[in-house]
Amino acid sequence: MRVLVVEDERGLARALHRGLSAEGFSVELAHDGLDGLHLARENTYDVIVLDIMLPSLSGYRVCQTLRAEGNWVPILMLSAKDGEYDQADGLDVGADDYLTKPFSYVVLVARLRALLRRGAPARPAVLTAGDLELDPGAKTVRRGGAEVTLTPREFGVLEFLMRRADEVVSKRDILEHVWDAHYDGDPNVVEVYVGYLRRKIDTPFGRAALQTVRGAGYRLSGDGG
Repeated sequence: MRVLVVEDERGLARALHRGLSAEGFSVELAHDGLDGLHLARENTYDVIVLDIMLPSLSGYRVCQTLRAEGNWVPILMLSAKDGEYDQADGLDVGADDYLTKPFSYVVLVARLRALLRRGAPARPAVLTAGDLELDPGAKTVRRGGAEVTLTPREFGVLEFLMRRADEVVSKRDILEHVWDAHYDGDPNVVEVYVGYLRRKIDTPFGRAALQTVRGAGYRLSGDGG
């Protein structure tokens, strides 16, 4: 499997090269954003390990540019930033996974293998369910062309459901992905936010996209209700 590592800390880059090569990966290195972008454009990789804080062009910009060009190679971002908004920014511009430095090498390899198993299916920049549209990058939602204003948490719940349209999603899944994997508050907060969403994306438009599946969770209809 061919891996591109874009990392300006040369010691870390060399260590990743040695370690991943020993695991059977074919590894190429770039030490700044422009070189990384050039290599990603000119060659075919199975996965990219991309640092965020890079000379010449940030990892955010590299990822955003590749996605805008229709390149959906799996990308795992690395960063010394560990804030939830930093991680959200990386995922919003199109990254598939995110690791905070310092990280476990064992976990890195496991996540790379998981990304490789998933492959790189084409993923639209804007999520749609009928006339309901959500743009993760621009943080906008529209229903029938009309803009719908959501809070960040409402947006997160809707995005999670739209990425799994027509699937039944449990409260626990929503809590782990939109709140926190270790959230130990009242799980009924999900029900509250689903209610908020219904009053914004369904009721004013005479739709019923967001459905409760009794005893199982919630489902967002792929046809927009």
